[in-house]
Amino acid sequence: MGMMISFAALFLSVILMQLASGGLGPLDALSGLALAFTTAQIGLLGSAHFLGFFIGCWWAPRLMGSVGHSRAFAAFTAAGTISLIAHMLVIDPWAWALMRVAMGLCIAGCYTVLEAWLQAKVTNATRGRAMGVYRLTDMGASLVAQLLISVLEPASYVSYNLLAMLCCAALLPLTLTRAEQPKTPVAPRLRPGLAIACSPLAAAGVVVAALSSATFRMIGPLYGKQVGLTTAQIAWFLAAFVLGGALAQLPVGWLADRYDRRYGLIGLSVAAIACCVITAWLGALSARGVMLAAFFFGITSFPIYSVAVAHANDFATADQRVELSAAMMFFYALGAIAAPLAASGLIAAFGPPAMFLMIAAGHALLVIFGIMRLRARPAQAPRTKYVWTPRTSFIIGRLTKGSRDPR
Repeated sequence: MGMMISFAALFLSVILMQLASGGLGPLDALSGLALAFTTAQIGLLGSAHFLGFFIGCWWAPRLMGSVGHSRAFAAFTAAGTISLIAHMLVIDPWAWALMRVAMGLCIAGCYTVLEAWLQAKVTNATRGRAMGVYRLTDMGASLVAQLLISVLEPASYVSYNLLAMLCCAALLPLTLTRAEQPKTPVAPRLRPGLAIACSPLAAAGVVVAALSSATFRMIGPLYGKQVGLTTAQIAWFLAAFVLGGALAQLPVGWLADRYDRRYGLIGLSVAAIACCVITAWLGALSARGVMLAAFFFGITSFPIYSVAVAHANDFATADQRVELSAAMMFFYALGAIAAPLAASGLIAAFGPPAMFLMIAAGHALLVIFGIMRLRARPAQAPRTKYVWTPRTSFIIGRLTKGSRDPR
């Protein structure tokens, strides 16, 4: 219990930051529609966010080394707060894209600081409990963040100001804590080739995971509007996806630890294809049907990133796993930068079902590649333990390293 109290400031900052950032994506999409942005411009906002996120992941450890944890956190939070407030001061999609780069930078930087601080405090004896609470905190706040848009008016200064207040409030728990700042961790080298060397299928899997998650989170509100959902229903539509993904972690993890993970990736992708094709084919679903489709899509697509990371770790040595985590996030960022822009263009050209058909095509390619890899080499034994892996910063590899020892 004492350990959890000592981490309370960190977890509260996570909650506030997740509420601010998680609410921004759907609010920007709905605000863009209200301000007559094109679908391509709305897609650009999602892509810009992940561009900033990748830059932040790379730069944050270096900034921490220069100015320390608290000052780095304050700098990143300031960038995010300014970007939120500036939205309604400059009504231009290109300006908003720059603001989303700044917000992506803020999120990656703040999570890097929080996770570096958490890593310095956990021990092998407390790692499991700390990570369990951290995952629950992050996922719970993400779920609530999707529901925020039901009470935030699109294209309103007040709405963006409220998110800015949440972002700014994330400063308070961390900067006011009496806990001593930890030593700055060594920044992992970014070696994308390491992921391909360990498992080409895992690298492809995280790209497809980005195709699914980034598209749904950033373009999902646009899809919801075009199929007739109200703003409140869009909030539940996005939350259903997150809830499905959260509930899938335990059963998928159990299966991934007992059977060849490549079968798990193939099976999840086949199920995701079925969800996408049925949703696109049926077309005029009721609001309840659309939300149910989102829930099952979350179940089938959300765990793919963690299964892919676990599969790659099966072929990595202990001293490679931190850099492997950074390499996997690099491939995720590539997919996440490209996916929203591509999905918005397809929706503009072919209508709302095109979003799910694009995602289905990505999963179909992963299924084909997975079958090819099954023939290329046998499964690895012993395997590392499956761990749900947040896509938050390059430092996350250090936090999960103690849970990845072969059993």
